Parts: sequence; structure tokens; C-alpha cells
Amino acid sequence: METVELNAHPRFKCGKAAARQLRRAGRVPGVFYGPKSAASMIEVDAKEFAQKVSTVEGSHLIRLRSAAAELAERVVLIKDAQYHPVTGAALHADFYEVDLTQLLRVRVPLHFTGKAIGVALGGILQPIQRDVEVECLPTDIPEFIEVDVTPLNIHDTVHVSQLTVQGGVRVCFDTDSAVVAVLPPTVEEVRVAEAAGAEAAAAEGTPAAGVKTES
Repeated sequence: METVELNAHPRFKCGKAAARQLRRAGRVPGVFYGPKSAASMIEVDAKEFAQKVSTVEGSHLIRLRSAAAELAERVVLIKDAQYHPVTGAALHADFYEVDLTQLLRVRVPLHFTGKAIGVALGGILQPIQRDVEVECLPTDIPEFIEVDVTPLNIHDTVHVSQLTVQGGVRVCFDTDSAVVAVLPPTVEEVRVAEAAGAEAAAAEGTPAAGVKTES
């Protein structure tokens, strides 16, 4: 997978007031930590973070660029990030250092492709999960997992165990839960379809299916 490069700098002031001051200056406060690294406070440029991280789907490796030896060339994942509920601006981010030789678990988005047979027959495609947890080496993290829904008929379901992934990637699950299904049309949709059929039949002067005529 592609590794994103991000400039990072140590920060030396903590607290809400210091964090607000950083954000006003166009910076995002964060924390750098890992299984072999003590937690330390860092900051990154808000615009660069938005362009390279916030808009990227799924989990991506980030290589930190810094003049500080304790940060330079460290490879991290975004473990958690907070965003403003209105503006969407990044408020804080946790940068977790990873060992490129060790397996880890991350969430990977699902992409549903194709048009299900059941949808063409009036069914409703219902995604149940938008992502799944996988285990792999950091360099093998997929950007997404593709799920072809084309063969699904009404009442058909795809389960976690049926997902196809590349070698070296394992989908993790305790129960074989559904990720997507094709549901039958709702009662209201059936009524609308029947009404439309009755109107069309009336316009042609013939009875619609299921509509009785007086003898």
C-alpha cells in the first residue's frame, strides 16, 4: 500500500488553551506513541493533514518527516482522530507507531460493486457492515475489500466468511455475520407498483393483474 509522508514537530505546551492556540495557528495537536515508544506530544500542519489523511479512505501508513530524531522516519497509523462536528476540521489525532515486521489488526472499508439481480427484480440492496477488521502486516493493509453483489437475488446474503482478500490478509470475525443482503420490496413499494399497474391498465382499457372486473 502507498505510504503517506507527513511533517511532524514536537510540541511542548499541553492543556486546552495551548491546543486552541495551535488550532488558531493552523496546526493539529496530536500524540505519538507505540508499544516500544513512550507517549510524546506532537503537532502537524492542519492543511497537510486534511489533504493527506482526513480525505483518505481506510487505514494508511504514514511516515513522519521531522528534524526531531525521536520522530524522524517513524511509521505510524492514525489510531484515533477527533473532528469538529460542524466544520469537519481536525481537532486532535493519535499517531500509533507500527512495526513493519509484526502483524496488526485494522478496519478496512467494504466497496459494494455491481447491480444485484434481486435489485433489478424490485429488491433493495441493504449494506449491513461498511467495514471489517483484518489482520496482516502493515505493508499489506488493503485500501478496501471489494464485494461483488451482482449474483445476489432477493433474500440472498453475503457473510463475512465469503469475503475475498489477497494472500497475507486474514478477515477477523467471531461470528459469521452478514455484510450485505438484498431485501424484498417494502409493502408500500408493492402497493405503489400495483397502483401504477392499475392506472396503466385503466388507460389501456384492460384490467390490471389482481384487479377484478364486474361481469
